[in-house]
Amino acid sequence: SNANASARPPCSGATTSTKNSVFTTAFINTTSRAIREIEAAAFRTLRAHLMEKRSDVQNIDLMNLAGFCRNCLSRWYQEAANERGIEMNKEEAREIYYGMPYDTWKAQNQTAASAAQKAAFDVAFAENVGAEASTKK
Repeated sequence: SNANASARPPCSGATTSTKNSVFTTAFINTTSRAIREIEAAAFRTLRAHLMEKRSDVQNIDLMNLAGFCRNCLSRWYQEAANERGIEMNKEEAREIYYGMPYDTWKAQNQTAASAAQKAAFDVAFAENVGAEASTKK
């Protein structure tokens, strides 16, 4: 019902109506902080799952099936840092994300990709990351 909808806290990016709103500025700010903390915790859980529980899942398979991989997550981490004035390059972000130099992680975990996987990756990368970024891989 409509009454229940006005009692829910806003989600990230959501707007709230000021007409008959039960939210005070302090509540909304607290909720926004809590949402950021929850989102950060979800990111840490995803990272731990991919790095510790499912290191066997290959980046190329993630990209081909889901349109993102561990490298995308490290790039998003780098972009978020850069947007906040923290200088970080791709290799630094990868080392933070992987918990070790990327080449070390690849040597320990990455298997050779088949021609079919590589072809599917080119399509997935172009669709999800962008054709202009393919020259930066």
